Amino acid sequence: MALAVSELARRAGHARAHFRLAALPTLAILLGCAVLLNLAIGAVRVPPSAVLGILLDHAGFSTGLEYTPQQEAVVWNIRVPRVLLALMVGAGLGTAGCALQGIFRNPLADPGIIGVSSGAALGAVGLIILGVSPLGMWSVPAAAFAGGLLLTLMVYALSRRDGRTEVVTLVLTGVALNAIAGGLIGFALFYATDAQLRNVVFWQLGSVGGATWPNVRPAVLAAVVAVVPLMRYGHRLNLLALGEREAYHLGVDTERLRLQVIALAALATAAAVSFAGVIGFVGLVVPHMLRLMLGPDHRRLLPASALLGAAVIALADLAARTVVAPAEMPLGVVTALAGGPYFLWLIHRTRRAQGGWG
Repeated sequence: MALAVSELARRAGHARAHFRLAALPTLAILLGCAVLLNLAIGAVRVPPSAVLGILLDHAGFSTGLEYTPQQEAVVWNIRVPRVLLALMVGAGLGTAGCALQGIFRNPLADPGIIGVSSGAALGAVGLIILGVSPLGMWSVPAAAFAGGLLLTLMVYALSRRDGRTEVVTLVLTGVALNAIAGGLIGFALFYATDAQLRNVVFWQLGSVGGATWPNVRPAVLAAVVAVVPLMRYGHRLNLLALGEREAYHLGVDTERLRLQVIALAALATAAAVSFAGVIGFVGLVVPHMLRLMLGPDHRRLLPASALLGAAVIALADLAARTVVAPAEMPLGVVTALAGGPYFLWLIHRTRRAQGGWG
């Protein structure tokens, strides 16, 4: 009997190992399917073969696959930039959320906890209410980007004492500055005109519908600059999970690690929010769901979070522009309706597992 139980445990261990090895290729296939569906489905239906032909022809490979000039214009000029922006936003939020959960050693942490989302919203709302556009089409994204990074810098600076940063102080400072930013946004909206209120509301609800080739290139570049370096921190985040003292004795400079990861996560989140608005739950739900499926190894979790985050935003954008067509639902509404119920389930599951928080 004991031998049978041991054999079952061994087989279960092998099954989990195979599942984890297959996770990244599976997520890559899911992402590829999400991209293909986004490029093919919409007001103008484009067969997958035509989508493939358009992409390969623009990449310099002549395939001979047939498509019309209208299909080429829709796919290359409208849908490809939109999909690229969606992938950038999803990969940035997913990776930033995973890295911050590792740094805070808390699966309920997300990019908003360090103030970057509130700061970006405050910067964008302030510029819209002032009615100025010193940088033309780049004004709102630039204000949001600067606001997000500035508030994150304030959270970090106010949390430091004697050259050290305590996680609890960092989180509480983030909560306080998020509240102040929310109050300032409310104060600005109090004096806004109806047209400004409409612009602010649509920006805050999130969308990748404004993606064009000129603005998607810097957005993707900012995401790559932040997301790719974050992949190198998996091993050190694993050591930090053992505890700060243990990680320090294993050679990890925990203070420098915290500063670098927070800076890169803030950059990824600020880039995403500045171009697509405030999109909630992706940075929280995607890494936590993968942690339940793949275990706590950040060397696997970080790339998996980038792949699944990108796929989730791509599929959410597909739902946003097709469910209520010809109208378009805000992207933040779709992610909130999908992520909110999961977050409620997560709260109750964690509470049951810990026997209550009281």
